[in-house]
Amino acid sequence: MKITIKESQNPTILKFEFPDFITQNENFEFKNIDETKNSPLAQQLFYLPFVKTVYISGNFIAIEKYNIVEWDDVKEAVAEQIENFVNNGGIIISVDENKTKKQPITVYGETTPNPAALKFVVSKMLTKNAVEFKNIDETAASPLAKELFKFPFVKEIFIDENYVSITKYEVNSWDEITIELRSFIKQYIENGGNVLDESLIITDVGQEKQQIKNFDSLDTTSQQIINILEEYVKPAVAADGGNILFDSYDEKEKRVKVVLQGACNGCPSSTFTLKSGIENMLKDMLNDKDIIVEALNG
Repeated sequence: MKITIKESQNPTILKFEFPDFITQNENFEFKNIDETKNSPLAQQLFYLPFVKTVYISGNFIAIEKYNIVEWDDVKEAVAEQIENFVNNGGIIISVDENKTKKQPITVYGETTPNPAALKFVVSKMLTKNAVEFKNIDETAASPLAKELFKFPFVKEIFIDENYVSITKYEVNSWDEITIELRSFIKQYIENGGNVLDESLIITDVGQEKQQIKNFDSLDTTSQQIINILEEYVKPAVAADGGNILFDSYDEKEKRVKVVLQGACNGCPSSTFTLKSGIENMLKDMLNDKDIIVEALNG
């Protein structure tokens, strides 16, 4: 058995891949040695002083290190230690016979107007609050998003209602990665993985302005714009794996600023949608031909 060493998007995390799957459609995360009761291998790895976190999933073990060492100095020794442990009959993960059976779900990929974004629709509700993650450092509220960012081709993640919208880097085509992402999301949720802890979501300025508690303090035109966006625009962009948020309205310039999220962010057709769709809609419904809509990509 030979281990393959692969870098991740996070320079502190290195992946050690096996030639075969080492878990039964499950994902494990160990923050310290006290949590490693069901993983003798993770327990052994924590005896290395630079190991901060151990992840076990699919066909790999990922290790997050403290900054006291560089991976180039220790990665070969770590790979050798893992190989020796497994080749000598060591147990990677102990099976918990009493674990609750997984709940089957379906996940399918749906194209969006943005060629860099794909919408993964899940057969269950995931969240009531739309949330966007630009990088792995922002994922404190979403263990699922954190795991997805470990795929090197994942650029941004947007989660809302019953779907996960993923924006990729150009290095890979969707044909190469869709099945892998769909399978991972399906297995993660089926096995009880936490998608989103809504109590940890950090509300941004744009979202805060649209909360009911602040709505009454806005001017009448801003309130009307928010109502139009909520009723007529949001359902359409949500169907495409994105979201739109009201940011501000300048009465002097007649300028409406909105924030685009998910698949709408960076979409080549978003400018056309804003000008020919949303802007014209606001002009007609507010009876003001001077209104201008400007997008602030989220």
